[in-house]
Amino acid sequence: MTDLTPILKPKSVVIIGASRTPGKVGHIILQNYLNEGYDGKIYLVNKNAEEILGIKSYKRVTDIKGGIDLAVIAIPAEGVPMVLEDCGKTKVKSAIVVSGGFAEVGNVDLQNQIVEIAKRYKIAMIGPNCLGVVDPRSRVNTLFLPSYKLSKPQVGGVSFVAQSGAVGSTVLDLIAGEGFGLSKFISYGNAEDLDEVDILEYLMNDPETKVIIMYIEGIKRGKEFIKLARKITKVKPVVVLKAGRTEAGSNAAHSHTAALAGSYEANEAVFQQFGFTIANDLSELLYYAKIFESEGAPKGNRIAIVTNGGGAGVLTTDAIASSRFIKLGEFSASTNSALQKTMPTLVNIRNPLDLAGDADDKRYGDALAALSSDPQIDMIIVIILFQTPGADSRLASEVVGLKENTDKPMIAISIGAEYTEMHKIMMERSGLPVYDSPRAAALALEALFRYYSYRNHKG
Repeated sequence: MTDLTPILKPKSVVIIGASRTPGKVGHIILQNYLNEGYDGKIYLVNKNAEEILGIKSYKRVTDIKGGIDLAVIAIPAEGVPMVLEDCGKTKVKSAIVVSGGFAEVGNVDLQNQIVEIAKRYKIAMIGPNCLGVVDPRSRVNTLFLPSYKLSKPQVGGVSFVAQSGAVGSTVLDLIAGEGFGLSKFISYGNAEDLDEVDILEYLMNDPETKVIIMYIEGIKRGKEFIKLARKITKVKPVVVLKAGRTEAGSNAAHSHTAALAGSYEANEAVFQQFGFTIANDLSELLYYAKIFESEGAPKGNRIAIVTNGGGAGVLTTDAIASSRFIKLGEFSASTNSALQKTMPTLVNIRNPLDLAGDADDKRYGDALAALSSDPQIDMIIVIILFQTPGADSRLASEVVGLKENTDKPMIAISIGAEYTEMHKIMMERSGLPVYDSPRAAALALEALFRYYSYRNHKG
């Protein structure tokens, strides 16, 4: 297994191409390290500067005395071989080449040259043509994107692997608003040294990673990927969004990251066979990441719906009924009895359980307490329409508290603008996944059930 520790948790880093000019790639990378509060040693290389932002600058890597774990290379492509050679002579352990201008634009010979240098000196290299990595625990951020343009995710258990830097940065920005936390972000670009197999193998064994989500354009080592796929989903969930479904998309992928996208059908068959969760778009990638970070294995596929809006309950019922893998459960006799004692007469005791438009925190609390102990219910969807009179912060707190005290997967659906969004953030930051549509909620619970059914299968 390739050790990515020098890349993700370096004790020292050299930024080659560090710049004094705001807006330049090398300036932004340095600024991001400083903004994150990175507490390792930072070295800079810029032959035209003696210091940048108060940090001494060297003319070449070979002028630096002291061990270096990571080199971040942000210079024009034609200069990369020489500085990578310097890194090898200085025994730099790893490198991230953010520079573009290699095989993705037809410059294959130049790319082969830097790969040969990296292998000769045993430098673990990510790139070229990538954003690099973010590890919020070690405060490493090699992105050349200004920090004020990206929302900052909280620290958590989801590691995101992206072949595309643009897709990666977009999803990073979205993660911050989705209520789950980031463990690591790895953008690996042209993947000429370290590729998706190396990265996945490391993350499979990483105790800080609970869930892996991926955007990939091509798989370079098919046999090795299949060998790893047999093992990885028995350890933790992997969600994959594979681009290049069409011939036009495959051609676009090749010009983007020099990826050989291959047959989408063949890739999909491998993903399905080995328990990967397949996302069809970026929204689904986030739906699944959220459910897997928050929820454990359900005991079965029977779902209860609790709602304060009858129509929303019907739409959610339709979404569940459209699935071949999950279904509405039937309340047990003891649950029916408990609900009859606590619900007003206008509430019909059936699934979906419509608590009526005047439902408040107490009514939801009584209903969810009964369902949480029902042996015939495995998962719960709580629909809260905050536009109704009884839906407020007390209700949000009540549901969050009940979520903490049940071992059943429980998610919420809340649809609305500012007032709803405020409560959605409150609930998600307290550990309750919230979805903005019945379809999204149904897809998430279906993915959860299917993954754990695969993982627990003894065959």
